[in-house]
Amino acid sequence: MPYAFNPQNKNGNSPSFLELWQPVQTILPNVPPLVARGNRDLKMNFEDQLKALVFFHLEEHISGSHLLQVLEEDDFSRDVIAPDKGIKKSAFVEANNNRGLEQLTYVYKELQSKHKENLHTDLSTQIR
Repeated sequence: MPYAFNPQNKNGNSPSFLELWQPVQTILPNVPPLVARGNRDLKMNFEDQLKALVFFHLEEHISGSHLLQVLEEDDFSRDVIAPDKGIKKSAFVEANNNRGLEQLTYVYKELQSKHKENLHTDLSTQIR
């Protein structure tokens, strides 16, 4: 059964994937590169991995298997979230269990720093 995801989030209750992803796009070019530990090429780069994690939590999927099914069947998630060639369960599990901590820490710190700057700017504007 195809899964229908509303990428524009017309219900207005929570931010859409694209709204959440926008601040990350400015940080990604400076993220330390993710390199393969073995002889095989990576099936998922860090951007693919992070998109999948954001989408997983935003949509409240019940399992990694459910997420992988959606990434295969839903047009939006297949085009925007999933790696170009798709992702198999073993590669997805390996990616999330064994790599990306350095990159995720970098993204978190950068987003936190930008939020502090925006918060400071907003507060100083309100005081005036």
